[in-house]
Amino acid sequence: MDTLNAIHSRRAVKHFDPDHRLTAEDEDTLLRATIQAPTSFNIQHWRFVILRDPALRQTIRKEHGFDQAQITDASLLILFTADTKAWQKNPGRYWANAPKEVADLLVGWMGPFHEGREWLQRDEAQRSIGMAMQTLMLAAQDLGLDSCPMIGFDIDKVAELVNLPPDHVMGPLVAVGRSIKDPWPKPGQVPLSELVVENAFSAPGG
Repeated sequence: MDTLNAIHSRRAVKHFDPDHRLTAEDEDTLLRATIQAPTSFNIQHWRFVILRDPALRQTIRKEHGFDQAQITDASLLILFTADTKAWQKNPGRYWANAPKEVADLLVGWMGPFHEGREWLQRDEAQRSIGMAMQTLMLAAQDLGLDSCPMIGFDIDKVAELVNLPPDHVMGPLVAVGRSIKDPWPKPGQVPLSELVVENAFSAPGG
């Protein structure tokens, strides 16, 4: 499947085959594709919590996930989180394969760019999560799999269940598997004329 086709055909699937299993090879392919997503300074904030335990999934579904079937029925359920302090943690490793002068420059910028800007650290972590999620879902589409991004769960309770570290942020869940029911027709896209701004927004009253 080509990239444009994957983008246009991807849907948020709600009904997964509970008997379908991903091979270890497919899971590895998906995750290796996911970490090709870009991140600021190549920090790679993402931390992917693979939720395999059926009992844990059932708890999330029944107690904290509004009884959404995707949580238990998907072949693979990933909670996207990110380390907001990854920029502090051995940052040289993010540029280990770059020329020394490039690595020294970028690693040297990393601290001053993030220091004391907690809002930026959180924003960058969430941006990284978003790009990784989309990469995963398009990779799944290419493999003939279906996916569903999910924010319909109690973030605080699930954070407790997975022992989320205090310097990490929670992102959405992504369910991956094999659809057993056609999704609803696409509800419609807002026209580009409403979405594209040339150079700047109009001045108030303009």
